[in-house]
Amino acid sequence: MLGWLNRIHGFRHASLRYFNVAGAIEGRGEAHEPESHIIPLILDVALGRRQSIKVFGRDYPTPDGTCIRDYIHVQDLARAHLLALEALKERDKLIYNLGNGVGFSVREVIESARRVTGHPIPVEECPRRPGDAAVLIASSEKIGAELGWKPEYTILDEIIESAWKWQQIRYQRTA
Repeated sequence: MLGWLNRIHGFRHASLRYFNVAGAIEGRGEAHEPESHIIPLILDVALGRRQSIKVFGRDYPTPDGTCIRDYIHVQDLARAHLLALEALKERDKLIYNLGNGVGFSVREVIESARRVTGHPIPVEECPRRPGDAAVLIASSEKIGAELGWKPEYTILDEIIESAWKWQQIRYQRTA
C-alpha cells in the first residue's frame, strides 16, 4: 500500500522491520500490560514480581535447545529512525531490517540477566509454542551500506543492564 501511495501521491515512506527491541534509556523503558517480552518478564522474576520465567521448548536444533533471537537496543532503533527520516528528504522509500545481526538463545538471555541482576531467576520448562522458529536473526547490512547505521549496543549484558536499571526505577515508583 505504501508503494501505491508513493506512486499516486508522492508519499515518501520508510519501512523499518525491527527484531526484538530491548533495553532502556534514562527515564524511559518498556512497560506493557500485559507484558509479553522476554527480557522484562525475566526482570520481573529478579524483582520478585513473578515466581519463574517460562522457557517454551528445549528441543530446538540450536546449541542449547532453546530459540535464538536477535535483540536490538531501543537507542540503536531510535538512531535508525532519525537516519531514515533524514534519508527520506532525498529518497522516496526505504526498507530495512533492524537488529544486531547476532542471535542469543533464551538460555543465554536468562544467564545474562542472572549476571546483571545477581538473582537466580528460576526457570519453568514448558512445551514448545506452535509456530516458533528455532532461529530469527536480522541482517542490517542494507541500512549499514546505505545510511551508515550500525548498532552500538551489541553486548547482551549491556542491553539487559539498561533494562534492569529502568525496571528497578519503575518498580520503586509503583511499590
